[in-house]
Amino acid sequence: MAKIYIIDVTNRDGVQTANLGLSKLEKTMINLYLNEMGVFQSEFGFPTTRHETYYLQANLELAEMGVLKPIRLGGWVRATVEDVETAFKLVPKLQHLNLSISTSDQMIQGKFLGRKTRDDIVKMMTDAVDAARQCGAKSIGVNAEDASRTDLDFLIKFATQAKLHGADRLRYCDTLGYDNPFTIYETTRTLAKEVGMPIELHCHGDLGMAVANSLAGAKGVLDAGQDAYINTTVNGIGERAGNADLVATVLAVTKSKGFAGQYKLGNHIKLNMAWKMAKFASYAFKVPIPINQPGVGANAFAHASGIHADGVLKDPQNYELYSYTELGRGEPELVETGSQICTGEYGGISGFKHVMGKMAVEFKDAQEAETILELVRYANVACQKPLVEDELLFIAKYPQIAKKILTLTPLA
Repeated sequence: MAKIYIIDVTNRDGVQTANLGLSKLEKTMINLYLNEMGVFQSEFGFPTTRHETYYLQANLELAEMGVLKPIRLGGWVRATVEDVETAFKLVPKLQHLNLSISTSDQMIQGKFLGRKTRDDIVKMMTDAVDAARQCGAKSIGVNAEDASRTDLDFLIKFATQAKLHGADRLRYCDTLGYDNPFTIYETTRTLAKEVGMPIELHCHGDLGMAVANSLAGAKGVLDAGQDAYINTTVNGIGERAGNADLVATVLAVTKSKGFAGQYKLGNHIKLNMAWKMAKFASYAFKVPIPINQPGVGANAFAHASGIHADGVLKDPQNYELYSYTELGRGEPELVETGSQICTGEYGGISGFKHVMGKMAVEFKDAQEAETILELVRYANVACQKPLVEDELLFIAKYPQIAKKILTLTPLA
């Protein structure tokens, strides 16, 4: 039976959100949480962007060490031979790649200003796929940007050529959130049936339907007998109105009427990571979780109405479709109001040892403590906020990897 796989794109599409961003350490923590959660792949960055190089290399080293496994780490580049060759030059151990190019007539005319034809688009894409295979890519996804506004016959031709040149799947990008559940179901079912290859769903929320469209699109692909890959971001953070939210998407796949039980995830997702993941992303992006966010919002399990409260007290299933414990919620939220010792970019060794000692971290000597403290200082400079416990523990456990992640070398 065909299955659904989650590819999270927080570290690619999420960080492209206007006025937001993540430090390289925060991106690494997102990858670690996604791996622990059971997500199939993280689109972990841009291998042609030089300031990403050390971060990407360091995360691939974590994969080699078994720390970031079994999650796949995939890069995103434009579908050009030049971008592919640059990606493998800067990040030689890259194994998984998504190649992106616009396919709609609107983009061909409005973005490429009519300087390219449909045939040019197909040729650029196939040349890029060939180059990626020659460079040693183990898996290749081809992205049809603005697929929802692309002529279906041309989209079938585009996908067929991608398959003939060795691409593993096509990413159907509803770039402007233009689709609805009815149109995307029919399109993806036809596409998957005619081309005979797995389809990725990349949906945006401009009309508020990113999760619904992801589910409907996946159903179309599955009904055609192919595996479906759904792109998500943590807390739905993404360009403009955002992307399909990771937690909401998983809940929809596993809990919704007529879907749960009939369609299955290819990887076991540990939903009990949801609360921890959502809180970290909110802290890192400096974006509060909406109170009505599915599963992780403050009001997701709050009941004020007398009828509802009475019903929940008798049996939570009366008014709760799933339990808060399934999402890793339930512990009290405590805020320290007394003396608080923080470790930041200007912190000293005494305060640092105090903070780490509270986490049962001991150093073999003063030199090791000073070395870790220096890395923590640099991490605080990069993040511009106090580090969370998991970040401090990561630096203490993998100081050389942390050093690489925190290193930026501007061009001369």
